[in-house]
Amino acid sequence: MDVRRRPPLPSRAFGGEPIKQHQRNHPKASDALPLPLYLTNGLFFTLFFTVAYFLLHRWREKIRTSIPLHVVTLSEIAALFSLFASVIYLLGFFGIDFVQSFVAPRAPHDAWNDVVKARRPRNDVVRPPRPRNDVVKGSQLVSQWENQLCGTNSTPPPISVRAEQEDEEIINSVVSGATPSHSLESNLGDCRRAAAIRREALQRKTSRSLEGLPLEGFDYDSILGQCCEMPIGYVQIPVGVAGPLLLDGEELTIPMATTEGCLVASTNRGCKAIYASGGAHSVILKDGMTRAPVVRFNSAFRAAELKFFLEDPENFDSVAIVFNRSSRFAKLQEIKCAVAGKNLFMRFTCSTGDAMGMNMVSKGVQNVLDFLQSDFPDMDVIGISGNFCSDKKPAAVNWIEGRGKSVVCETVINEEVVRTVLKTNVAALVELNMLKNLTGSAMAGALGGFNAHASNIVSAVYIATGQDPAQNVESSHCITMMEAINDGKDLHVSVTMPSIEVGTVGGGTQLASQSACLNLLGVKGASKDSPGSNSRKLATIVAGSVLAGELSLMSALAAGQLVNSHMKYNRSSKDVSKLAC
Repeated sequence: MDVRRRPPLPSRAFGGEPIKQHQRNHPKASDALPLPLYLTNGLFFTLFFTVAYFLLHRWREKIRTSIPLHVVTLSEIAALFSLFASVIYLLGFFGIDFVQSFVAPRAPHDAWNDVVKARRPRNDVVRPPRPRNDVVKGSQLVSQWENQLCGTNSTPPPISVRAEQEDEEIINSVVSGATPSHSLESNLGDCRRAAAIRREALQRKTSRSLEGLPLEGFDYDSILGQCCEMPIGYVQIPVGVAGPLLLDGEELTIPMATTEGCLVASTNRGCKAIYASGGAHSVILKDGMTRAPVVRFNSAFRAAELKFFLEDPENFDSVAIVFNRSSRFAKLQEIKCAVAGKNLFMRFTCSTGDAMGMNMVSKGVQNVLDFLQSDFPDMDVIGISGNFCSDKKPAAVNWIEGRGKSVVCETVINEEVVRTVLKTNVAALVELNMLKNLTGSAMAGALGGFNAHASNIVSAVYIATGQDPAQNVESSHCITMMEAINDGKDLHVSVTMPSIEVGTVGGGTQLASQSACLNLLGVKGASKDSPGSNSRKLATIVAGSVLAGELSLMSALAAGQLVNSHMKYNRSSKDVSKLAC
């Protein structure tokens, strides 16, 4: 049988001569240009920046003169056409290599293809597993593969051994301070491995054990650049459910993440009482997130001028156009200003769709500040947040004006349910509410705290659904009202909460556990049919849960059951730290 042998490779890959380049001239994409390449590039670069500047200048004038942007002149049409043409060319220019690969593809039988075929192992040679999590330099990785494929006698150590050796070197480097702990994720490309190395380095540096803090079972990639920096594990918080809560005709099961005994059980009893009485109803009074920058002028007169300018209805539309560029969901609603000497505080309020919206409103405010700088060049921006918002602090402005979602939720509990489920009577509840939630809170100088324990329920629902726990401060502003109706036989209960700050997209809502709790409530992600409806529904759920919690705790206090229930459900002799895996 005639066996044809392949000629020797013209390659240096295995010690031979260098591969010779093909002498064939391939056509280039730049050959089709009527002018030399450098002249064509210069022409289109000049055209692009010229028309871009012209259009931006024209649009700015239209905004200032309140001319609709869709009304364009012949010169603007020509400028738009020139802009599109220059963009198309520049995209093609920067992608010239990509185009060239299609115009002149590599020859199918060139020397490089022969080298690649020759490098492939025979069918009877088992390909060694390629290392995945090792931090190996590119040149070392290539040499290891060549040695393994070509049958070199030098055998590298097992992958697991090399990984352990490298991890030990990195840990020592972090402990010594040579490698910054915050750079591990970017250097290693493995978030779980970075957390493990950081954790071990911390234990060695502090000489304290983190044995009870779990490491495994968490997706560290999901929090990178989003939720938490420099992780070393995660804290376990149990999630219980209360319900069903009958709210606005829908049965809901409420997830609550808490370590306080009795809280879920008490809220569950309140849900039972509401359900037995026909359910609760809620109304959203207002929906708008706020941000209030502070600026300074040389005089109080100039600060007042800007205040009058922003509060003038004739200027609102032009400011709103600039603000709304930050997002397709951002819609400016109002601007309220306050002057303190020569300083001006501007409180912007806008709708934010299904997001909680702090980043969205901040971007819109920055756009407006840049826009105002041209008409008020002496304006000095001190800070994009001047605490007139007010975020994560108890403030009367939130209690009066509202922030986020302002919700009121009410229900009527009949006399039989008060007696059998809540174990008390209507008169006792009304009297206790007046003396405790109203008079007692006033005596304490409370700000938004005219309730029994609204923050308990708000915090538990917030942690379970991925909200910002720090915003519990203003979100727990609540006044609980109780009144005897129907000749004193039935009880009308309501909670009014002016600043519930929640979202169903962004932040912690994207984590697997929190996303599952949102899905349980039917508000996961953004609503495609009605943007903002999911976050508004979540706000009503928070208010309905608070209503149930208030009703149950007040009943326990009126019946003298609080101490006994906490002794039964809130004490344990188990060492729960040993249960951590």
